Amino acid sequence: MITELGHYALILALAVALIQMVVPFVGAQKGWPGWMAVADPAATSQFLLVAFSFLALMWAFVTSDFSLRVVVLNSHTLKPMLYKIAGTWGNHEGSMLLWVLILSLFGALVSGFGTGLPPRLKARVLAVQASIGVAFYLFILLTSNPFLRLAVPPMNGQGMNPLLQDPGLAFHPPFLYLGYVGLSMSFSFAIAALIEGRVDAAWARWVRPWTLTAWMFLTFGIAFGSWWSYYVLGWGGFWAWDPVENASFMPWLFAAALLHSAIVVEKREALKSWTILLAILSFAFSLIGTFLVRSGVITSVHAFANDPQRGIFILLILAIFVGGALTLYALRASALEAKGVFSTVSRETALVMNNVLLAVSSLVVFVGTVWPLVAELAFNRKLSVGPPFFNVAFPPFLIAIAIILPFGTLMPWKRGNLGRVLAQVAPALVLALALGLLVWAVQTGHSALGPAGAALGAWLVAGAVVDLMGRTGRGAAGNRLGRLWRLPRADWGRAVAHAGLGITIFGICAMTAWQTEDIRVAKIGDSFTTGGYTIRLDAVNEVPGPNYTATRAEMTVTRAGSTVAVLYPEKRFYPVSQMPTTNAAIARGLWRDIYLVVGDAQTGGGYAVRSYIKPFANWIWLGALTMAFGGILSLTDRRYRLAAGARRTASAPDPVAAE
Repeated sequence: MITELGHYALILALAVALIQMVVPFVGAQKGWPGWMAVADPAATSQFLLVAFSFLALMWAFVTSDFSLRVVVLNSHTLKPMLYKIAGTWGNHEGSMLLWVLILSLFGALVSGFGTGLPPRLKARVLAVQASIGVAFYLFILLTSNPFLRLAVPPMNGQGMNPLLQDPGLAFHPPFLYLGYVGLSMSFSFAIAALIEGRVDAAWARWVRPWTLTAWMFLTFGIAFGSWWSYYVLGWGGFWAWDPVENASFMPWLFAAALLHSAIVVEKREALKSWTILLAILSFAFSLIGTFLVRSGVITSVHAFANDPQRGIFILLILAIFVGGALTLYALRASALEAKGVFSTVSRETALVMNNVLLAVSSLVVFVGTVWPLVAELAFNRKLSVGPPFFNVAFPPFLIAIAIILPFGTLMPWKRGNLGRVLAQVAPALVLALALGLLVWAVQTGHSALGPAGAALGAWLVAGAVVDLMGRTGRGAAGNRLGRLWRLPRADWGRAVAHAGLGITIFGICAMTAWQTEDIRVAKIGDSFTTGGYTIRLDAVNEVPGPNYTATRAEMTVTRAGSTVAVLYPEKRFYPVSQMPTTNAAIARGLWRDIYLVVGDAQTGGGYAVRSYIKPFANWIWLGALTMAFGGILSLTDRRYRLAAGARRTASAPDPVAAE
């Protein structure tokens, strides 16, 4: 009964979304306040209906209701409770229900917190948001219904992909979707602004918190996914340039560009057309990611579905929304006249360079991701574009962005003095170069990647410190520290996020340049040395798990005669899905990770063993979390919490608001 109610609630949500799409939009066009007011209760009702539908599906997974097809295909009675709950979104149908749940959540949040928005703009924003919802409700109900019943339910299910049975993957998709779908809010604001033909500082102030929220959650989601890939797949890496990894990275880059571009609109009323285009492209690449994951055009451990019919439906959604948005943009972009003018040496110029580098780097990743598909369809050639291409094509853009960032934060608006800025950043530059040269002198037999990463990381972190201190003015150190504490949280958030990027860059370069690897066949009792650590294989045992059996090794790691860690890497086998997995054992540390993997038994005796010493590995995720924390700090700034409508100065008055 609960399942049927969940299905009906989803159908009712579609009906409410249709009302929300049409009535407020017509009301905004005609200037009818009553019709526009329908948007608020419709957005809230839609969210409550989808939330009930989602909880109904979750209840089916928790109670192992094998009369539902999606539960049979993705659950099992022996599965731990956490993964029964995560199974709700660990499949195509459930993940799409999570998608529309988050879509409706953002609409409800705009309804609740957007009291300062002009009525016309708010009605149009919620109408556009509802139109996206209508498309995805139809997609779910027509091609991906999670509430389909089986005529003859089996006694048990087929289980979940073992690779997804991990706490990291339980939390990774919700965070990623909060970012993916959150960009729909920026898209809705952009389309509403194009319909009105007005983009100004107030609009930029309204759109920035939603973009920042989406970017922040995308950062968390990507970090969770990278961390999972590192410790679960047992391959020793954290980023493989997998097409689905790229699908989340591309909108992250565009969202970062949009954040910086919106600042220029808010402060100087420049780059209006470019900012609108970035808002469209950010969500467009979220939809492209959805298409890549669910169309069957790629094969990936991340992919949810391999159904061409679903892929065509998503491609149709992509064509309608992105094609329609770009057409509207082409018709209205000329009306978005920029007011601010600026010289070549200015903060605006630095932000433009930042924008171009972020956008082009995202397009480079896009070309590398889809080129094998294009080659196969257009030239009937099977090509593989993997890490070697991306590792050469992407880093130059990242390096350029890292070099520009500290300059841009210190550059004044409109017109700057390059000599004065150079004098301000001189301490950070000297520190970065000194650290890079020191690392170069200390390391032996390694590439320049480590010193370069150390220099870039120090440059960004020190540049963030210089930025903060530069905003405290002059005077005694005690007074400056007091003013530092009282700086707006948005200033702190920007500095923390930029420092986090520096930490991540250093972590990636240090681990890649200085890690050591050892692959061998080891018998019980054998010892070997790698990276200054002695590793001994003490035992290998067969142990039962809740829904798997495991070959578990016991390995002791020592250094200079002292025990550092005793680790238990596993090779697991899941009988229900008939799939093996490799689970690495990691001794984590701030300065290094000891990473051990045990493989299959060898015919000549012994076991395949891989060991890695990974310096500064955890700095990669520490930096990512620092970036996301910077976003949180910015969101807590009182200027984001105030009603933006009360602070409009450059906007024309809304006639409906005056009625």
